[in-house]
Amino acid sequence: MKLHLIFIGNKFIYNAALREYIIRNIEKDVNLIDSVTYLKESDNSLFLYLEEELNENDKILIVTGKQHFSTVGKVLCTIIGDNQVLKEGMLIPQKATLFEERSYLLEYKRAVVNVMSIEEGEELPQILMQTLDTKATIHVFDEDKDDLVSILNPIAQTYEVSFGVTSYVDGWLRIDITSKRYGDISKFIHAAKKLLPKKLIASANIIEYIIERLSSVNKKLTFAESCTGGLLAYYFTKHNGASKILDGSLVTYSNALKENWLAVSHEVLENFGAVSAEVVSEMSEGALNVSEADYALSISGIAGDTGGTELKPVGTVYIGVRSKNIHTEKHCHFNGDRNYVQHQSALMAIKMLLLIDKETFF
Repeated sequence: MKLHLIFIGNKFIYNAALREYIIRNIEKDVNLIDSVTYLKESDNSLFLYLEEELNENDKILIVTGKQHFSTVGKVLCTIIGDNQVLKEGMLIPQKATLFEERSYLLEYKRAVVNVMSIEEGEELPQILMQTLDTKATIHVFDEDKDDLVSILNPIAQTYEVSFGVTSYVDGWLRIDITSKRYGDISKFIHAAKKLLPKKLIASANIIEYIIERLSSVNKKLTFAESCTGGLLAYYFTKHNGASKILDGSLVTYSNALKENWLAVSHEVLENFGAVSAEVVSEMSEGALNVSEADYALSISGIAGDTGGTELKPVGTVYIGVRSKNIHTEKHCHFNGDRNYVQHQSALMAIKMLLLIDKETFF
């Protein structure tokens, strides 16, 4: 069933932090969002738009502010031939099947509509819409996409599940699984893990998984970042429990700080340039020495949109990953704008971390 999210109100268009908070929680609690629409408060097309949506979409989640909450209810009542009533201090359609504070659920034909009210600084109200399909997410590393589909298809048929495969970066595939019965999904994942024992992680959130694994073996992680500017640190610190495994991170954007903070050799910088395998190797070594962590990730590159050369074009990134016993460096070239290159670099570094110690992570 498709999920369509509709924002009504200027605050959701211009307040990115509020909007992202709402989307993040909806996707965590309900399902992935198939489409998002934004309507301004002065939009006169609201009635016709909602009427069309009620006849076409299976699931509609409408988010608006307190000022327009009852107006949306009035429009819905006009469309379905209903009246608003006062319940728990809210004016909502009489046919609403469920309601909680600042949230109600309405069923009409094949559509299920959940209307919620939220203001800046408020917690998201209860999402009353429930998924009809059970779902799970797993991740597979260092496996070709077509080969993986060939491996998983027979298992999916056996346990009556469906799945979709998405690539994050080269060598990292996300598999989203759906089924009517959770037991089937559990057996599917168990069978897939047997076939891919050192490649599959049965966890929806890889960062939370890394935090949990490192916490359980009392190991720590640190970063030395240049072109990603602290993005790796943000990936981890936005999750609970990060302090158990992360002492800190060094953003050494300039060569001077690479030398002074990480002890990168001046000669290495001169001979190979800041964007090189040699430099990220010394960056990861310096970060490990400074922090006394068990793993260090280092990134240096040209995120763009300018700064590239013929030998090192925009999108050139070197990534280093080091444990106390092993280190590896990788030369990458990512396409996209500055931010997309930065995110791809961080994701590749995380993938390399998992693969440098399969005994711990798999």
